[in-house]
Amino acid sequence: MAGPLKRVLMRSAASAMRHARAQEWHYGPGFDPQKAAAQHEQLTGMVAASGAEIEWLTDADDGLADSVFTHDPSLMTDHGAIILSMGKALRRAEPGLHEAAYKRMGIPILGRLESPGQVEGGDCVWVDANTLAVGRGVRTNQDGIQQLSNLLSPKGISVFGFDLPLWHGEEACLHLMSVISPLADDLALVYAPLLPAAFYQLLRGRGIKLVEGDADEFFASNGLSLNVLPTAPRQVIAVAGFRRTAAAMQAAGCAVSTFEADALCIACEGGPTCLTRPMLRQ
Repeated sequence: MAGPLKRVLMRSAASAMRHARAQEWHYGPGFDPQKAAAQHEQLTGMVAASGAEIEWLTDADDGLADSVFTHDPSLMTDHGAIILSMGKALRRAEPGLHEAAYKRMGIPILGRLESPGQVEGGDCVWVDANTLAVGRGVRTNQDGIQQLSNLLSPKGISVFGFDLPLWHGEEACLHLMSVISPLADDLALVYAPLLPAAFYQLLRGRGIKLVEGDADEFFASNGLSLNVLPTAPRQVIAVAGFRRTAAAMQAAGCAVSTFEADALCIACEGGPTCLTRPMLRQ
């Protein structure tokens, strides 16, 4: 999940969020659609500058504000894309957008998750090429995890489910990737107190070094200080304003680039990882 990013699926906030009402989408008081669009454009420029090719999901005026967070409705594997099933009711139409985009690009579909199974991409962490960890919480259920396992186990991939805490409640979004961001194959940024204990032990057992994100910044940002996007091993894009967390990554050998994202990320509970669906890493 931290190899050099070559191809990525994104959606413009100017398109997705232009009519969004904060209360309907559970966005915070800092949400402003025009400011969010400008901040998303800055992120897009940084992703493009890393050398990644950006594919656009759609520019339709469809009112699907959360579809800007392209990480969640699908999962990419070495064997094709898996179309997921969303736990947030307002996002139920988004997997269909991803399936249409993959068909347009000629990317094979390995399978589709069906209701009542639910898995969101933010709950999926590739520990290595043959091990997928999945957070079981308010957005991802056991039925969905079992369906993922049924698709991946014939490919030699083990799928492990780990229970997440409720934290701020059912309306909030705590994904597994809310508490871990891979920085390299052997390095990850974490907020350890919310890591499932068995997942923590798996990471340590695989020799993955854990960089602790600053606790005060984690809570001040609603977890977004930890949501960073690697464009290559130890090269990451992060939300601006969280200096101690950035310093911890830098001390571990990472180069950290930041962008202002109060209206786009902090207000909307989704960081630079959430805003991208990597399709090809090398």
